[in-house]
Amino acid sequence: MSKPSTKVSRRQQILESLAHMLEVSPGARITTAALAKEVGVSEAALYRHFPSKSKMFEGLIEFIEETLFSRIGLITNDESPALARCNKILFLLLTFTERNPGITRLLTGDALTGETERLRARVVQLFDRLETQIKQILREAEIREGVRPVLPVTAAANLLMATAEGRISQFVRSEFKRAPTEYWEEQWPILVSGFFRESLQPVN
Repeated sequence: MSKPSTKVSRRQQILESLAHMLEVSPGARITTAALAKEVGVSEAALYRHFPSKSKMFEGLIEFIEETLFSRIGLITNDESPALARCNKILFLLLTFTERNPGITRLLTGDALTGETERLRARVVQLFDRLETQIKQILREAEIREGVRPVLPVTAAANLLMATAEGRISQFVRSEFKRAPTEYWEEQWPILVSGFFRESLQPVN
């Protein structure tokens, strides 16, 4: 493989190598020395692109945010029923984690032990944004479909998110053997059975 000719491609190579190391060494702490060896450069070369390892992790979190929320924007704006859109968002999250096991260790906090609190806070914020999107869809269901969750909207959105997060945690805990999408198609109808009731307010 020829060496990257631009700063952007080298940054991308560093992030991809970091994600790969997170995948093949579950539970292990990644050092900059090991990462530099994986990339095939010196540690000094790493720091020319990222001032710290925390910034490298932040780059991966940014990739997660951009990938998920660009697609979620399309889902929230389509005309599908509320539960179908919620399912699409959660399945997107589960599929993304299944295809990116190393990066998923950031989402569960497994790879952030000993790292800055700012990184943990950013992951928390990411999940809060996801839950907010679910809440927005559930609130709109009353206007668009004349139904509302049996639970309060906040509790209902939390139930759906907690189910998805539990599957992601199982994936990491199993060292990526237990796919987060496994049984989802069969479980989803059971999870949302009786989820909505008719609203007392008329649909516009």
